[in-house]
Amino acid sequence: MTLRKKLLFFIPLLVLLTNGVTFFLFESSKTVQHSYNTMMDRMLLYTQSAQTADDNVRALYTYLLNPEESGRLALEQQQAALYRIKERLAGQRTESDIAGVLQGYVHMLETLAEQEQAAGKSESPTEALSYYENAERTSSFIREEERRLIDLELSAYEPVYRSIQLEIVRMDWLGPAVFIINTLLSIVLALWISRSITGPVDRLVLTAQQLSKGELDAEYLPERSNDELGILSESFRHMIKDLKDLMGKDKERMESERLVKELELQALQSQINPHFLFNTLNVLSKLALLEGADQTSDLIVSMSKLIRYNLSRLDRPVTLGDELRHVREYFTIQQARFRSRVEIRQQIDESVLGVLIPALTIQPLVENAFVHGVERLESGGVIRLAMEQAGEDVKVTIADNGAGMGMEERDALLALQDPPQTAPIKKNSMGFGTRNVIKRLRLFYNRQDIVRIESEPGQGTSVILFLPGSPLPEQKGEPIHDVPSTDRR
Repeated sequence: MTLRKKLLFFIPLLVLLTNGVTFFLFESSKTVQHSYNTMMDRMLLYTQSAQTADDNVRALYTYLLNPEESGRLALEQQQAALYRIKERLAGQRTESDIAGVLQGYVHMLETLAEQEQAAGKSESPTEALSYYENAERTSSFIREEERRLIDLELSAYEPVYRSIQLEIVRMDWLGPAVFIINTLLSIVLALWISRSITGPVDRLVLTAQQLSKGELDAEYLPERSNDELGILSESFRHMIKDLKDLMGKDKERMESERLVKELELQALQSQINPHFLFNTLNVLSKLALLEGADQTSDLIVSMSKLIRYNLSRLDRPVTLGDELRHVREYFTIQQARFRSRVEIRQQIDESVLGVLIPALTIQPLVENAFVHGVERLESGGVIRLAMEQAGEDVKVTIADNGAGMGMEERDALLALQDPPQTAPIKKNSMGFGTRNVIKRLRLFYNRQDIVRIESEPGQGTSVILFLPGSPLPEQKGEPIHDVPSTDRR
């Protein structure tokens, strides 16, 4: 529920609750007041009717003593007032035990009116006096019945009095109780709504403070919800995730640049005046050729090409064909060293040689196959290099039938860790280590499954690379007979 819906729902609900309680109290007091007013009106009507009856008797007496026009008009006015009160009493609804007495009371008023009319129309003083005496007795009866009716009303309405008193007492404590409960509910509701807003906001502030300090744990972020603050929290989570991804990518980029710098530094450390050395090797190759030492000349040329390749720009990818040519020069030198002790087998698919790969990737793996695989064999050593298409990837295999390695050492090598109870893999001037190659391949292709190692003790080792990407047309350039100017720095 959004914050707007919460406010639009709970605040009107609180107002409706308050108005409902107020309306209930109002209706209760209204009912009590109506019952009380009905009873008091009827009792006042009884008293007023008895008073009107007495006024009628006095007006009749005055008219009989002095039968003038003013007296007659006064008598008629009193009689009219008596008729009105009689009609009002006849229309009253009371309890069943009072209704009979009230009906007799109304008849007395009618009798009094008839006696007054008869006395007023009588021509004989004696007859008029007789009617007057009857009217006076009727008036006294009316007075007595009026007191009786009031007593009956009070007796009949005694339970109502009790209930009215109880209702008044109940409202005396119900009003403050409702006020207190309503106030508490308002406070609780206000605190709940305020907490549902300020709580997540405070947590977001703490998260922002964490981010400003470089901490990306986001442990203070509020729980997921469907309101606006929940959407803001999700935005914070996405922002933190993006920051972590960017930091990871930046870390990988820096690691890649560091590795390239290390390679360049190691290449510089492994050379002694490379320009002089390369030119010297060219001179030695020409001298050996002139002296008829063709094999020595070929080895010196291969060595010069290896040095030239190692001195090239290492921060740019090369094609698989470039790496293959570099490895073949290395094969030439090693073949002269091992002769018939090692057999080199190559299975190359020419269509995959345009795939881009980091420089100095295949040669260190081939060097490890010589140094750690077949170097100690007296004969029968085999090193196999295969490059072929395997689905969407290019599969490169460097295999040997040497000493092999155990599962722990193999797993440590893939995890870029030192194997347990084993000396670290040594490096020479030509190889930069299998770990370095695996790390650079993973950074270059941004994949962890780029390398697979299959090995058993005494069964040899196979290093398999799965290189993604489509091959590019391989470009064959002219051989370089001297060190380029870019490598003379």
